[in-house]
Amino acid sequence: MNFSESLKKNNDFRRVYRKGRSKANSNLVLYVYKNGTQTNRLGVSVSKKVGNSVVRHHMTRLIREVYRLHEDEFDIGLDLVVVVRTGDKRARFSDVEPYFLELANLQRILK
Repeated sequence: MNFSESLKKNNDFRRVYRKGRSKANSNLVLYVYKNGTQTNRLGVSVSKKVGNSVVRHHMTRLIREVYRLHEDEFDIGLDLVVVVRTGDKRARFSDVEPYFLELANLQRILK
């Protein structure tokens, strides 16, 4: 990730949940908060309701890969938190990509 880091601390996630704005579709929720830096930070949250650890980690990897491939299309200086609502062992990149980009477009964070 050229312009990005990972969100890891609970305080950072809570700040984005509390002060950020959110948009949702049937599979994902995207929270966005301006962090005032020159880098983006991406955090992914996947509940145990989505599936076992293998499924949760698979969904996390898919979200991070979608973001990595489209990273240069995003505005700079944002904290992004993606909450996965549903999980499928057979979920593919092509299944997740349109949902994530749709939410980014609704948030108006694409260049």
